[in-house]
Amino acid sequence: MRTYLVVIDDSPEATLALRFAARRAARTQGHVIVLTIIPPTDFLAFGGVQATIEAEAREHAEELVAAAADAVASEAGMTPTIMVQQGQPADVVHALLDERPEVSALVLGAAASGPPGPLVAHFTGADCGTLPCPVMIVPGGMDVERLAALS
Repeated sequence: MRTYLVVIDDSPEATLALRFAARRAARTQGHVIVLTIIPPTDFLAFGGVQATIEAEAREHAEELVAAAADAVASEAGMTPTIMVQQGQPADVVHALLDERPEVSALVLGAAASGPPGPLVAHFTGADCGTLPCPVMIVPGGMDVERLAALS
C-alpha cells in the first residue's frame, strides 16, 4: 500500500498538498499520514506563561489535523493517520521517515510566489538524494481543476 506523508500548516499551499495526497492515495488504494509540527518556541517565558503558549500551540495543531482529517475523508473517502509532533520541522520529518518505511512519498506544498519554505528548501537541497522516498512538491499557484487532473 502506498502511503503519502503530507506536512500541513495554515498555508493555502499546504491545503493543496493535502488535497493532492488524498486524491493520489484514493487512486492508488493507498493511505495518507497528515503531520503538523509544533516548532520549538524561540524564547522562554515564565513557567505559567510558557505552559499556556505551548498548550495553545498544541490545541491549534490538533484543530489543524482534525480539519485535515475531515478534508481527506471528504476528498478521498478514507480516514488518514494524523500526527502532531514537536521539534525542528526538518528533524521531525527525517525521524518520521526513518520510523515509517511504508511512506512512499513526502508531499509538500510550495508557495505560489517568493522563495520556497523551509521544508521545501531543505528536502530539495543537498541531502535530497539520501531520502528513503520521493518528494512531491505541489505548486501553490496551481488551480484546483489542474490539481484534480494531475492527481
